[in-house]
Amino acid sequence: MNRKHFLSTIIPIAAVSTAFTGNEPNTDLDFKQNIPPYLKKGDLVGIACPSGFISIEECAPAMNKMIEWGFNIRLGTTVGARDFTFAGTDEERAKDFQQMIDDPLVKAIMLGRGGYGAVRIIDKINFKNFVKNPKWIIGFSDATVFHLHINSNFGIATIHSKMCNSFPDDFSKADQTQIDSIDSIRQCLLGNQMQYKAPANPENRYGQGTGVLIGGNLSIIQLLCGSDSEIETKGKILFIEDVGEYLYKIDGMLWNLKRSGKLKNLRGLIVGGFRIKPDDPGEEFGKTLTEMVLEKVKEYNYPVCFDFPVGHIKENYALKCGMKHHLKVSVDGTFLECL
Repeated sequence: MNRKHFLSTIIPIAAVSTAFTGNEPNTDLDFKQNIPPYLKKGDLVGIACPSGFISIEECAPAMNKMIEWGFNIRLGTTVGARDFTFAGTDEERAKDFQQMIDDPLVKAIMLGRGGYGAVRIIDKINFKNFVKNPKWIIGFSDATVFHLHINSNFGIATIHSKMCNSFPDDFSKADQTQIDSIDSIRQCLLGNQMQYKAPANPENRYGQGTGVLIGGNLSIIQLLCGSDSEIETKGKILFIEDVGEYLYKIDGMLWNLKRSGKLKNLRGLIVGGFRIKPDDPGEEFGKTLTEMVLEKVKEYNYPVCFDFPVGHIKENYALKCGMKHHLKVSVDGTFLECL
């Protein structure tokens, strides 16, 4: 993703709004967004690890960058802790995350890394104080558990973005897309107008739609089906991404979305980065990702785009889940704007 493909406050909102004008009515005008307070200089950002372990040293680049942004940092007790693959036991991780969301001084919580483990503790978390005084939860991959649970149960906005383990050790050696995608976290936290552009893909399906943006890791979306954290997609724009899965597994997860009605009433579908595991020799699946997706949505008429800069890729831009967005997919590419 070239830097010019990410648009933020440099483009006048009026100009973009004109480009978005179309025939589809905004069916979500009555939606009342529950947005945590945006941050200001000196605010406290907590770092917690409700999933996989990460060392304090590995968190240092992210801490240094957020301090450079003007924020103060508080490390949770799970940073540097380890219980096999986890950042401490289930009880330790739940307690640390609970303290972070209950502390009124902490204005945002960035997760140390993904991996696995959030689903083991989500039912241990009491969100009573969080609902009264919401704050930004920041992360992706296994953090999808929090994005979906919070959006489905409380309708509070969160930030799907890179986490501490995604920050480069040396920013002077990082490429521009990596730098820009990390800076998009800062822009989200400060309340800047977020706008994005992705290049055209010949497999894209043109159209436009307005709705609340929700989604994340496809494997986690399926993992939560039938639970209290299940994704709610009706009238929304859904984005999906994944890593390390076989094509047949992705196909099965897409069928799950279709058969459970999750693809039926969307306002748009955004397909982000998919780092697919190669088929075993002699077990070739025979379908591409785009073919599988388009097969599942052929009876619907909402826009679909591929290669959007989100997921387990360098150009993983920060997205505000649970907030209304407008999506336009055309011959000129994909445009997404947070309203």
